[in-house]
Amino acid sequence: MPTSNRSTPISLLPVLSVNFIGMLGYSIIMPFLVFLVNRFGGNEFIYGLLGATYPAFQFFGAPLLGRWSDRFGRRKILLLSQLGTFLAWVVFLIALYLPTDSLLRVDSTTLGSFAITLPLIFLLLARALDGLTGGNISVANAYLSDISTEETRKSNFAKMTISSNLGFVIGPALAGLLGATVLQETLPVLTAMLISTVALYLIWSHLPESKKDAQPLPALKLSIKKFFHQEHKECYELNSETKAKNSFKELLRLPSIPLILGIYFLTFLGFSLFYAAFPMHALHFLEWDSLSLGIFFSFLSGLMIVVEGPLLSLLSKRLSESQLIIVGGAILVGNFVVIGLGGKELVYMAGVLFALGNGLMWPSFLSLLSKTGGAAQQGAVQGIANSSGSLASIVGLVIGGYLYGTFGPATFLVTAVILAINWVLCLRLPR
Repeated sequence: MPTSNRSTPISLLPVLSVNFIGMLGYSIIMPFLVFLVNRFGGNEFIYGLLGATYPAFQFFGAPLLGRWSDRFGRRKILLLSQLGTFLAWVVFLIALYLPTDSLLRVDSTTLGSFAITLPLIFLLLARALDGLTGGNISVANAYLSDISTEETRKSNFAKMTISSNLGFVIGPALAGLLGATVLQETLPVLTAMLISTVALYLIWSHLPESKKDAQPLPALKLSIKKFFHQEHKECYELNSETKAKNSFKELLRLPSIPLILGIYFLTFLGFSLFYAAFPMHALHFLEWDSLSLGIFFSFLSGLMIVVEGPLLSLLSKRLSESQLIIVGGAILVGNFVVIGLGGKELVYMAGVLFALGNGLMWPSFLSLLSKTGGAAQQGAVQGIANSSGSLASIVGLVIGGYLYGTFGPATFLVTAVILAINWVLCLRLPR
């Protein structure tokens, strides 16, 4: 088991379980969300807006939660984040039972025709709340960095990515089974709430704090004087040195941070374009149904588990993180060229390239990122990196469908160009 600067080892199982459960809870709504949006009066634009709501609010929430985790400890902030996810599912469940009367009707040549209804507003609120408290990935990565040694760091981050992919494989399949019951969408949402509750229990009872210097949370004291604003405020401030080190300006001065943030942004931008455009590609060009699309995504995730497990473990003994990033990045570019130029018969070959490139590049990149900044700055570093990815996701999810409607399969060549620029930046990473 991995150790940090501690005398006792810390098990990876709780943090991997939390990561798996988080992805499982997220992916369980994917198969039926588009149908909910249509039923509640929305269209493709509203669906894209709903998809971008989570990363938009995560863009603001992740850096704050990252800095708080540096100060108050990873465990407390993971609890806060998971509690936000649970409350978001409660709001989501309420949306299913609200009346669908139209509050506002929109007919636009640009945005299309749609209605603003109360259920749609609640769905947006649920995604916004989940995004605002959705710093669990960056905080979990910071936690993993705390408890990893130089020898285990790369394999630990590969295991973290595997746990995410497992959640992504099981979630849509579970949603399909549960959604086929008489309860329809209600049962998957209730299951997501249960999953979130299990995650809260695991964090509370099985996840030890990884930061020895974590401060207690500020006490909230209520009194009659405070109620009537007659009491002096009790001030809680960060240590001036820690506050300065965790400022955005100071983080940008860390070696390679601007370069790493650029790579993080371009990677998420390319992937977001793919995930927004490929379902339309499957529908219009490949002529797939939802089952065929689900099988393809399960194939991708399952293959990435193999790549990020035994294959990456074998190659990491011979190649550095930077070398794996460069090799994986080149394969990813080739994948999108094949999708953009190839026919229907080459789509699964492109899927193999996607899994191979992503499985080698992304865990290695996360491992390299975890070495940037000291223990006191790791949460802040992960937070701003996560925000960089959230910003890219917003852009990619909003314009991906539009680009495919305009350029068709050539959209994937745009993604290939973006990732080719990204690959050139990767050549400058520290060796």
